[in-house]
Amino acid sequence: MSIKLRPLQLPNDYERLAELLNQVWSEPTTAANLLEADQKLYEVGHTWMDENGLLAGYDRERQVAVTETGEMVGYAWSWRAPWTEPGYLCNTLVVDEAYRNRGIGQLLLQHIGYWALKIGATALITEVWDDNEAALRFANRRAFVIERHAFQSLLQLDCDEGKPLADIPAMPEPAGLRFLTLADEPGEESEHKLYELYKETLVDIPGFMGAVPEFGEWRKWYLMVDGYAPERVIIAADGDTFVGITNVLHNASTNGMYHEYTGVSRAYRGKKIALALKIKAIELAQLKRASYIRTDNDSLNEPILHINRKLGYVPLRGSYRILAPVAQVMDSLGR
Repeated sequence: MSIKLRPLQLPNDYERLAELLNQVWSEPTTAANLLEADQKLYEVGHTWMDENGLLAGYDRERQVAVTETGEMVGYAWSWRAPWTEPGYLCNTLVVDEAYRNRGIGQLLLQHIGYWALKIGATALITEVWDDNEAALRFANRRAFVIERHAFQSLLQLDCDEGKPLADIPAMPEPAGLRFLTLADEPGEESEHKLYELYKETLVDIPGFMGAVPEFGEWRKWYLMVDGYAPERVIIAADGDTFVGITNVLHNASTNGMYHEYTGVSRAYRGKKIALALKIKAIELAQLKRASYIRTDNDSLNEPILHINRKLGYVPLRGSYRILAPVAQVMDSLGR
């Protein structure tokens, strides 16, 4: 079988790309979703070496593997944003299930490796499911090591018409706080208050890397992501100060909800605010007759994991964050 690489060709490749990604992503995507995400990207990459000699700035490279008949059977995307950890490139690599173990993954990774060397990257980082033994073997043979472990959790709601809603714990009432949504107080002032809360809380997440993006990019990639609606951004406020946030996304194709983020200001932790926010999210999902709520948590984020267990979330498979020095990856590929 003859396999060749070519650049991603848009918009023609979106449909097939969504099919490939849906073989590995936990929440399904569509061609329209991928187009919407691409419309947020910078058009031209710009990278440089920082004061420590590490790659900074932003750029991306996308290649697909095609058969002699033109069928797309693999995809590799390597990128960094301005807020990515200096020196690192983030990566997505997927090979169609029917075409694995034929050298396609190695061919795509080699292309990414040469691109990484060209722009001066130090390390590659990606994620792999913790139950995907074949992918882990592939990565281990190419110098990748496990750096973090995260877990998926699922609360099955099955809120079909005519069925009773599931029981949830009583809502705590943190003294002096009010709960609202971004739809209740829309506008840039509220978004800036949320941004300040994210800046404080994101860096406290175990395993957080890089920097918090500037406001405009945060708004695109952390707030108004696919499935966003202002009425699903639930906020805890002390007067006019936002002290807690949970952003719940909706996937129309599965009728499921996803906890994109939950955070509480340091001075307000230990007051059951995160629990209250998550209960509010469950109530919202039940009101919308959602089938489930899914979330991801780092293995070291015990406070949130404890809350999820208390609310009845069931642990699913997890994912490993794996990384490797570019030079070692290329040596393993026999450059």
